[in-house]
Parts: sequence; C-alpha cells; structure tokens
Amino acid sequence: MNRRRHATAAITVICALTVLASPALTLQAAAAPLPPAPPKKSLEEVRKEIDTLYRQAAVATDAYNLAEERTKEQSAEIVRVARMIVEGREKIEDLKAKAGAAARAQYRNGGLPDGAQLVLTNDPQLFLDAAGRLKDGAKATTDLLGEMTRTQAQLDVYAKEAGVNWTRLEANRVRQAAAKKEINDKIAAAKKLESELAAEERERLRRLEEQAQQKAQTTWLGTGALTGLTTDATPEAKKAIAYATAQIGKPYGWGDEGPRAYDCSGLTQSAWGSAGRQIPRTSQEQWRLLPRVDIKDMRPGDLIVYFKDASHIGMYVGKGTIVHAPRPGRNITLAGAGSMEILGVVRPM
Repeated sequence: MNRRRHATAAITVICALTVLASPALTLQAAAAPLPPAPPKKSLEEVRKEIDTLYRQAAVATDAYNLAEERTKEQSAEIVRVARMIVEGREKIEDLKAKAGAAARAQYRNGGLPDGAQLVLTNDPQLFLDAAGRLKDGAKATTDLLGEMTRTQAQLDVYAKEAGVNWTRLEANRVRQAAAKKEINDKIAAAKKLESELAAEERERLRRLEEQAQQKAQTTWLGTGALTGLTTDATPEAKKAIAYATAQIGKPYGWGDEGPRAYDCSGLTQSAWGSAGRQIPRTSQEQWRLLPRVDIKDMRPGDLIVYFKDASHIGMYVGKGTIVHAPRPGRNITLAGAGSMEILGVVRPM
C-alpha cells in the first residue's frame, strides 16, 4: 500500500514538473530564429528573367507553328492518298468487270476466246484473219491482267503511304500539344513575375526594358552598320513593308497569322505573302531556308533574324528600323534594328 502511495506521488510530481516546464519550452521554440528570407531580386534581374521566359515561349511558338504546318501538310497528303485509293479501287472493279466479260465470252464459245472458232476453217484467208484476231484477243487479255496487277500494287503502295502519313500526323499533333503547354507555362510564369510588382515597379521595369534596347541600338549604330546601306526597295518589298507597317498597333498573338493579331514570323510571312512571295512559317525556318545576305548589303524588306536560336524575326524598313511583333503583352511596333542580338539577315526575293 505504501509503495502504491509513493508511486502515485512520484507520477504527480513528474506531471507537475512537465506542466511547469511546458511554457519554458514553448518560449524556447518561439525564440528560435526563423530561416532568413531569400534576398529580393532587383528589377534588372526580374527584367532578365521575364525576357528569358518570353524568349523560351518564342522558341516553343516556333515549334508549335512548325508542327501545325506539318499537320496541315500531312492532313492534305492523307486526303490525296485516300482519293488515289478510291480511284484505284474503282479501276480494279472496272478491270474485274472487263475480265469477267471476257471469261463469259470464252465460256459461251466452249472455252475458246471470240474468233477462235473461225480458226477451224478450211479457207486460208479466213484462217489468217481469225488467227490474227485470236492473237490480238490473247494480248488484250494479258494486258488486262497486267493492268490489274499493276493497279493492285499501286493500291498497296498507297495504303502503306497513308499509314506512314497518319503516323507522322499523330506525331506532329503530340509535338503541337507539348509546345502549346510549354508556351502557356512560360507566358504564365512571366505574367506572374510582372503581377507581383507594384504599379510603380512595373513602370520602372518598362523603362529598363526600353533603356536596354536603346543601349543595344546605340552600340549597333556605333559600328557603322548603316554606312553605305541602300534605301531602295524592290516593288515587292515595298508592298511587304506597306502591309507590315499597316499592322502597327495590333497585338502579338502566338501562333497567329492575322488579320487581328500576329506572332513575329506570322507577320513577316503574311507581309511577304501579300507581295506574292510565299515564305516558310517560322522564324527558324525562314532563317534556315531563305537566301542570306550580309548586313552591309541589307535593304528595306529584308528580314533580320535575332538570337542564336533564331527565335525572333522582324522586317527591316530602312533608317536602322524594323517593324515587328515583339512578344505577348506587346503590340506590333517599330524598333531599332540593333535593339536585340542579331543573328543574320535573309532576303525573300
């Protein structure tokens, strides 16, 4: 009994001590230092981060546009092949009908083709005429069978071609969907960074953007890039320039080719299309496939390609200026031709 009393008393003391110690422990926990907050990014760092995100969105836009072009091409090719298959099947049915008619004629003649009965004549001239017709009939039957074989072989080729085109179509659709997701993710991340800034900071950010472009343009002009450049433009280039400059003030829209909005290569493609010159859809394809010219030989209407990945493009309109669709959230505008990192120049004509 005494032992039980002692044990109960000990437990009571321990509980009391625990209760008394708890506030101290709580105070100790509250007094523990918090991890240091990450240093706030400078506006210049934010500007560069936003610029990188939009550049990455531009690369993804090129991938989207290219996949879309390939999808259109493959769809058109599948339709063409399908028509060929239908025509081939109709031809096979026609040939089968002709072959059936020939077989029925042979059956009526006791297994001999038309004219073969006349071979059994005693008249030499009739024999020769009938033999000639028999030879012609045999050749016609052989030709008919040969044409059926060739047509069937063509159908097999068309069927295989249709399968290949369908596989490519599906692959391009997958690429298109992946590029679309990346574009939306990058633009959303850039907009989130901008939305976290106060109104005054956003205005300062815009000025920083302009200052960086002006600095790059001044540096470029300082190299003498405009020295000796011609101001003449071909009639086609004048039409392209007129079209592009008429779009000033319209919004940038990724994947858009007008008339309400354009992305950078959609603007240049549509402008040159209005002048009767069809050029590739994306800035990377325009850089890869169009004839290149030296900057010293540049003339109005030429296209200036920007950044090492050829992710942006604008049209040179003269006097060191381009017209271009900058990026999401911006409108089509005039800008300094040297305000961004120049990769090279291409000429649609």
